[in-house]
Amino acid sequence: MTDATTGPAILVAGPTASGKSALALALARALDGVVINADSMQVYRELAILSARPDAATLAAAPHRLYGVLSAREACSAGRWLEMAEAEIAAARAANKRPILVGGTGLYFKALIEGLASMPEIPEAVRARARALCDEIGPAEFHRVLLARDPAAAARIAPADRQRMIRAYEVIEATGRSLLAWQADGAEKAPDRAFAAILLDPPRDALYAAIERRVDKMMAAGALEEVRAFRAMALEPHLPASRAVGVVELGRHLAGEIPLEDAVAQMKQATRRLAKRQITWFRHQSLGSRLLTLPEMNFAQLSESPDQRIFNFIRHPC
Repeated sequence: MTDATTGPAILVAGPTASGKSALALALARALDGVVINADSMQVYRELAILSARPDAATLAAAPHRLYGVLSAREACSAGRWLEMAEAEIAAARAANKRPILVGGTGLYFKALIEGLASMPEIPEAVRARARALCDEIGPAEFHRVLLARDPAAAARIAPADRQRMIRAYEVIEATGRSLLAWQADGAEKAPDRAFAAILLDPPRDALYAAIERRVDKMMAAGALEEVRAFRAMALEPHLPASRAVGVVELGRHLAGEIPLEDAVAQMKQATRRLAKRQITWFRHQSLGSRLLTLPEMNFAQLSESPDQRIFNFIRHPC
């Protein structure tokens, strides 16, 4: 096997509940690696259960980084995550350990592989006005406003994607330039360019069954109490953690709007939709030229003992 300081960093990507974390742990133990989180919800310390953050036994079995490192009161952008991830990759290299990045947030992997465009600083007053306007007129009307203000950016954003709409609106409001124009100026490349990506793409039926089991396990582990404590923080609804799967659905139950049984059913449905979006993203976006896709496989067995195909790919990724 190539030396950890020169061999490729390993990316383990795929939809929620596909077995990414278990595979990453198995690889870390086999390759003396460091597992680095690339999931946008697992960075928040208050969402240990709902984000399926690795448990204490897993964290003790191999070094894990960027799990529960931020408060839910903060917004973790792709740029902020990239800065933290680059530092952890460098630290792993310095310790002669293999960096293994694992998660389902496609934008994080895109930032890592391709770099991020240099973006302007947006005054907080502009951000606040954009959020307030969206709250006041609703997402559908806000999308029409954005379409008139920045038609090119609006055409690429679904009316339901509140966060991206607000981002596009605030950029053109603050700078007079489209978000797409800023992005076209070019990306600042990430320094660690050697990657070997493993994409878990299990059969849909198997994945949905795993999602059902995961949500049931979350409920048994205390997800409802986690959401109760989270709601007590009284966070602004635009923050990413406030929109996490489970926070919304179980929050409706705690607010007296729906029975718990309905909330759990909605949580499962929302998780399936999340997985579908992740699958679509990974199938249509590049994870680099060195990619191993693992479809019809026994993922539980794979995570227990990664087979030789994975090690051959890591050793000779091209």
